[in-house]
Amino acid sequence: MAQKVTISPVDVAKRASLDLRTGDTVRVMQKIQEGNKTRLQAFEGLLLARKHGTEAGGSFTLRKVSNGVGVERIYPLYSPLIDSIEVVKRARVRRAKLYNIREKVARDAKRALRRQKMMQEGEVSTEGNELAAAAVESEAKTE
Repeated sequence: MAQKVTISPVDVAKRASLDLRTGDTVRVMQKIQEGNKTRLQAFEGLLLARKHGTEAGGSFTLRKVSNGVGVERIYPLYSPLIDSIEVVKRARVRRAKLYNIREKVARDAKRALRRQKMMQEGEVSTEGNELAAAAVESEAKTE
């Protein structure tokens, strides 16, 4: 009798049939070993790139922003540490690799800082104008 031998604990056919596309928002449930206990930790982010398709060395890159800091993780498609992969949201994109998202986020952050700085300078200058106007009025009253 031929025995069925399992080489990998991963369902290879199921992972190969996953329809992961660039631009998707994907949730990966990863097994984390802490001492003698195992728990699941979710990582949900934008799929920036998918490399080497469904072959044995296939991988995908996810990016999310956590507490204002961009975090990227690269997962092997057939890793036994991945419990499940779920597509949360689909988006239509025109690129195979979305590495330009990194620069876009940096540009937007710089723009927001610049806008905030201009607003603060505007408040200071209006306060200065009000103080100057009050000083002119007080001088006019004393004369």
